[in-house]
Formats: sequence, structure tokens, C-alpha cells
Amino acid sequence: MELSQLLERIADEVAPLRGAGTVADYIPALARVDPGHFGIALADLDGGVHGVGDWETPFSMQSISKVFTLALVLARSDEALWRRVGREPSGSAFNSLVQLEHERGIPRNPFINAGALTVTDELISLVGDATGELLAFLRAESGNAALRVDEEVAASEAAHADRNLALTHFMASYGNMRNPVATVLDHYVRQCSIEMSCRDLALAGLFLAAHGVRRDGSQLVAHRQAKRINAIMLTCGTYDAAGDFAYRVGVPGKSGVGGGILSIVPGRCAIAVWSPGLDKRGNSVAGVAALDHFTTLTGWSVF
Repeated sequence: MELSQLLERIADEVAPLRGAGTVADYIPALARVDPGHFGIALADLDGGVHGVGDWETPFSMQSISKVFTLALVLARSDEALWRRVGREPSGSAFNSLVQLEHERGIPRNPFINAGALTVTDELISLVGDATGELLAFLRAESGNAALRVDEEVAASEAAHADRNLALTHFMASYGNMRNPVATVLDHYVRQCSIEMSCRDLALAGLFLAAHGVRRDGSQLVAHRQAKRINAIMLTCGTYDAAGDFAYRVGVPGKSGVGGGILSIVPGRCAIAVWSPGLDKRGNSVAGVAALDHFTTLTGWSVF
């Protein structure tokens, strides 16, 4: 079966789930998104891009941005980051304060909010304009120079950032922040508010399927680093549902509360899916189901 036909079949199979779940209503700008959207795109190492549904409609990438900021930091400082953040699944909510207190200001992994704030802080120290660095990278890899921060989403998220402020101040109290809290939070919010389509996202994530090689043939991260980013995506990328995602889907993935999921099949392709309706753990209901169908039908699992 050709990939385009496969994606059409998957879209048909998950059609009953379009609109299932609830949108991220704690961010007002995201609460207005139509939960009936669904798109899926696949970018392969041969240069092909395939998609169906709303695969070219931009959406707020939210926590999927954490994959790219992590890669940008590791490309420059390698092991230094791991003295500030762990690599273990959390088993707790993505914005938990309890776990952070128990572990004395060291976040459990780079994909929970506290860990991602630490990664953003590290990127600011390395490059200054962390958001600008991320946007430049995403534009280059996706081939879409029009990628931008959605200012409405950024303002909405900043106005409801009390928990993230608390996390950042708490880490600062343990000496695990190098830049002003307000600066770190501003960059973090703006990174999460970047708009991308499934097409853009699949292309941007393709370097992880290509063992760290960028669109222009240069090496962003070493093969071993790409392997390790994929491993953290598999074990920590879907909040406290990572075990269930590995069980059902079987490839690395990183979700965002905008309804997107980026998944990587190492050595083959990157897949991006978007459907705004979320389950209780913050993952797209139709998106997870689509990826489950994809790996089942293709046999492209890491297991």
C-alpha cells in the first residue's frame, strides 16, 4: 500500500474519534480551537512528504517544542545539561511541584515543564535569544520561512502561567536557574506558542530519524545523541502516559496540549499528527489512535 493511501485509511479509521476528548481550556486561546480537526503527515528520508486531512493547517506546537530546544542545547553543550535535569519518567503530572520539591530543584526529565524550563534557561545562556534560535532552526528544517510565534496564544499562556512561575522560582531557590525567572518564562511561553502544521513538524523532526543529520546534510547532533533524544521521547514524551504510548504505538513520540504529536521511526521517517481533543493526561485522543494504527499496519515499531 502506498503511504498516501495508508494515511487515508488511517484517517478513515480514526474518524469516529475526531472531536473526542477536550481541548486545553486552561489556556483560553486554545479553548477556542475546533476539536474536530484532524491531520497527519509523514516525511521520509528519501525526501517524500505525504499528508491527509488538515495536515497543512497551523496549530500551536506547545510541548513538542521541548524536543527541539533539547536538541539545540545538546548540539552545543552535550553532557553539561544532565547535571541540571534528569532522564527518568516522572509518573506525575507534567506541572507537578511535589516531585520537584522532593528532588531538591532538579527536574525528573527535560519534557516535564520544570525540565523544559531548565533546558530553555540553558539555551538562553548558550545563545542569548533562545526563541529566535529555535525559530531559525524550525524554519530551515521545515522549509517554511513564515513560521512564527502566535502572539495571541503567547499572551494567553503568559497570563495563566502561575504554576510555571512557581516551578521556575522554586528551581531558582535551589540555584538551578542562571537567568532571570521572567526572561526564562517569556522564552518558554513563546517557544510553546510557535505555530506549525503537520507538514512543517514532520519535516522539522526528520533529523531525529536521520540520526542527527539536518536537511542541508550537516550534523546537528551525533548519532548517539539522536538515539538518546529518541529514547527520552519514548520514555518521557507523553507526560505520565509514556508507558501506555510505548505499549500502543511503540515509537518515540512527543505530544503537546495543542493536540499535536511528533513521532520518530529511526532510520525511516518522522510522523506528525494533530487533533485538538485531549485525554485526561493531555495527549490527543485521535492522534494516539492514528499512530497506533500506523505502527500496527506498517510494522514500523522499535520493538
